[in-house]
Amino acid sequence: MIDWARLDTLRDDVGADGFDEIVALFLEEIEEGITRLRVGPDRAALDSELHFLKGCALNLGFGAFSALCQHGENQCANGQAEQVDIAAILACYHASHRAFLNGPDPP
Repeated sequence: MIDWARLDTLRDDVGADGFDEIVALFLEEIEEGITRLRVGPDRAALDSELHFLKGCALNLGFGAFSALCQHGENQCANGQAEQVDIAAILACYHASHRAFLNGPDPP
């Protein structure tokens, strides 16, 4: 669910000092997007919202969540915005966030 190697790369790229700040920023931005989806998604702008969330998710290694956002983005591009499973996207984000907070499984 979480690509821990991606997070290691992000930590290497920004440095240990900036890592927590960058992670907090991405999580804050994702939460804002999740709130917009939960409150009532604007189906006309859903593709943009999902694209934004996908990018943030990729940076944090949220692979499954990113894939669902990509799938929804593709549906929007094909005129199927009404078929995007918002509930599944929200559930996957919350599961990913919990896994992220719990950290990697011990070897």
